[in-house]
Amino acid sequence: MEEKFLELLKQVNREGIEDLIAFIKKTDFFKAPASTRFHGSKEGGLVEHSLKVYEILKYKVENCIEKIEVPEESIILIALLHDICKANFYKVEYRNRKNELGVWDKVPFYTIDDTIPYGHGEKSVMMITEYIKLTPEEKYAIRWHMGFTEPKEHYSTIGVAYTKYPLALLVHEADLEATYFYDT
Repeated sequence: MEEKFLELLKQVNREGIEDLIAFIKKTDFFKAPASTRFHGSKEGGLVEHSLKVYEILKYKVENCIEKIEVPEESIILIALLHDICKANFYKVEYRNRKNELGVWDKVPFYTIDDTIPYGHGEKSVMMITEYIKLTPEEKYAIRWHMGFTEPKEHYSTIGVAYTKYPLALLVHEADLEATYFYDT
């Protein structure tokens, strides 16, 4: 999966992309889970989830009832990096749990170690733009990919963003589908 992810990202022709790729390689992105316990809660879950979001988003853009023009590199950047904020975000701890024989075992589980508390979508935008420029549409799509799981105080802002940038809504849908249809 790492190879496929990098192959796609190398198709992006923007100044700084090689530095962004080098940064990603230095993180735990390819080993990190996608979440602590909800979806992709396993080693490599984050890259698996990101690739599934790419696959779904690409399909949605190509088959959207309302035709929207989106460059392939935008689809790649948004889908693959929407959750870059989860790199170096989780750590493994251990707890005791009885196994099927009733014997206590130490089992690993993921916890959050957020050393950069800057939100979720906005943190991903911040991390990416330290290396490359994003278009406004890409920024909005990544920032609001969590949709209405955001605090209710953001609902009207999310609605405006989805109206202005329909791609942002498609990213949210792709993220949900990857999470709930594929558990990635």
